[in-house]
Order: sequence, then structure tokens, then C-alpha cells
Amino acid sequence: MFKRYRNTSVYDATLNRLEFIFGNFSKVYVSFSGGKDSGLMLNLAIETARRHNRLPLDVLIVDLEAQYRHTIDYIMRMVSRDEVRAYWVCLPIRLRNAVSQYQSHWICWDEDKRNAWVRDYPNHPSVITDPNYFPFFRKGMEFEDFVLAFGNWFSQGEEVACLVGIRTDESINRYRTLANFTKGRYLRRQWSTEVAPRLYNFYPIYDWTTKDIWTANGKFRFDYNRIYDLMYLAGVPLSQMRLCQPYGDDQRKGLYLYKILEPETWAAIVNRVEGANFGNRYSENNRSAFANFRMSLPEGHTYKSYAFFLLETMPPHLKNHYNTKIHKFLEYWRKHGYEDDIPQAADLNLEAKRKAPSWRRICKVLLKNDYWCRGLSFSQTKGEMERQLNLFLRTTNFGQYD
Repeated sequence: MFKRYRNTSVYDATLNRLEFIFGNFSKVYVSFSGGKDSGLMLNLAIETARRHNRLPLDVLIVDLEAQYRHTIDYIMRMVSRDEVRAYWVCLPIRLRNAVSQYQSHWICWDEDKRNAWVRDYPNHPSVITDPNYFPFFRKGMEFEDFVLAFGNWFSQGEEVACLVGIRTDESINRYRTLANFTKGRYLRRQWSTEVAPRLYNFYPIYDWTTKDIWTANGKFRFDYNRIYDLMYLAGVPLSQMRLCQPYGDDQRKGLYLYKILEPETWAAIVNRVEGANFGNRYSENNRSAFANFRMSLPEGHTYKSYAFFLLETMPPHLKNHYNTKIHKFLEYWRKHGYEDDIPQAADLNLEAKRKAPSWRRICKVLLKNDYWCRGLSFSQTKGEMERQLNLFLRTTNFGQYD
């Protein structure tokens, strides 16, 4: 899908999109994380809601506990505005922990771990801490499942629009979300996705660049998260500034920034989940530990023998998980020209594009703790998420919450 440029600014295009959304939906809410993109989205949506006499504007905030203090301060400023009616959710939701092989997931706001929380509940009337507030909620829900269930709950049977501040130049996966022609759309708007009957996600700022975001914040004097100022002073490129729960597969590479930007938060972050300090050390100083840029083969090993060695060092449930994925990977390539075995290594460019199999690719997946095996062309599926959740609950004594 090729980009087609038009003789209009992204700002004007976004205003037109927001007018379309508020003109077609009586129920609209904004998904707000406290980051630069969702922050701009919220600011623009407030202005549009004001023109349509639709204030206060409903806002969903899923608070993941382990966040910068500056992020919470920014969220607090935004939800304290009269124009905002917030659902600030602080509930025990299950999240990925990519910095440990022994604790592959963790639950934010887990009352059983309260003495290790990164911070206490925010002090605001919009904060939701009661697990019984939502009839659909259960402890250990996946983030994605909660967001979908919230949208269905919010709709009350009516059509509802959720405004999401994602941009296509942030990642290839976000680009595919917009470029995918197989998903349902609302009135054929390519910048929308039907996620459930009567529930639509809209991406009004999908074509903005990072430069556009900061230009708008400066020109219109929009409030924003001041942690980005600290990131800039720390030398982080604008394109690499990210906010999310710090232990995820993609987010762990910025884990070390907590130590630099907010030392007091870092002390709690490193104590919250197993492996956090390991993730900090090796993402900052020795990125080969996660096989992000280079990989050194230990002396006396082939890539195949090293893969088996790595598997033997893992806890049984994780070893079985990876063995299943590797078996499917090998079976696929056995049917596509590699009947005896895949090579130890292949052309690096082809490996990077996932067009050639090799045991080196398998080793990188294991070293990166790539739980869903994206490096082997797998993706996270709903069925597997449910199976892993059940395993997680059994192995962490959360069965009473089933």
C-alpha cells in the first residue's frame, strides 16, 4: 500500500476526521495512556467535543502501575480538567515480563504484592480500584481483553467510537493496522477498525510524524508529559521516546532510562518484578544478551547445540512452550525444502526478513526471551493467551480468582 499525499495538512485532516466521528456517534471516548500521541489525541478531541457541546468527554486510562511519576502527574492534570470524565482503571491486569525466564508475566496492582508496588493508588475520584466495578472483570485479565470488554460495556448496545492515538510511522505493526484491507471498517474509512459489533476504533492522527506532534504542542500550547523533556536532555532521539509498562518485549530496551530520569521510581521498578535489574544492565551495556544487534556463539557450540543448551537451562513450562514453537517452525520448513535439517546460519538479511530458516534464528529467539516467538514468524493468539493465563494462575496460586 503506497502513501498518497494530499494538498492539506495533517492537522486539518484530523479535524475533519474528528468532525466526522462526533457527527456520526453519540458515544465517543478517548483511550489515554499519558504519552505524547494519546495526549495530543485527547487535546484535539476536547476541542472538537466543545464545538459539538459534548463535554465532558469520556476518557479511558488503564494504569499499569509501573510508570514514570511525570506520566502520573500529567494524567492527573488532564483528568482534573472540567472537560474530562475519566475511567482511571487501577485493576490487577496481567502483563508481559520479558526480562525474566522464570516470571514470564506479572500482574499490576496485585493486592498480594502490595508491599512491592511501584507506587500507591492515585488520589483522584475517577480512580477505579474495586474489581467488582465492572461486571466483566476478573483478576489476571489480559490488557487487550480488558480494553475490548470495556468498549462493549461502555456501548450499552449502541454504536461507540474509541479514539486511539497511534501513528503509522511508529512501527510496522501499526502501519499494518491501517493498511490492512481485510478488517471491518466504519463506512469504508481506512483509519477505522471494527473491533466488535457496534464498537469501532478510530485513528485520527495516524498520518502524523513525531515532528508534527511537537509542532502542535508548541503552537497550540497543549499540555504534555514532561518526562519527554528529561528524555531529550538525556540524549534520547525523538523517534525513540516511548512510554509503556517497562518490562514488555519491546519496551525493555528503554528500561535503563528509569534509572537516569527518575531514580526514585527506578528503585521501585527494579524491585517489582524478577529480572528487572538484569534487563537494565544488559539492555544498556551489552545488548547482545538479548540478541538485538549481535550474537556471540560460545566456544565449542554450533547454533543447534547452543539452542538445545539454552532450552535445558529453562524452567520446564517455558522449555515446553519453546519446544512446541520450534517443532512447528521445523515442520514448516521441512515441507518447504529442508527435509533433513535447517542450516546453522543463513544470510543475515534473509534471516532479518524471516525468509530463511536457521538455528541462529532459534538461538536469538531464546536469548531475547521472545516468548511469542515473533522471530520465528509466530504471533500472539487469543487461544494461546488463554492457555498461558490458566497456567500462570495455577503456578502463582491465583486459582481462587478463576
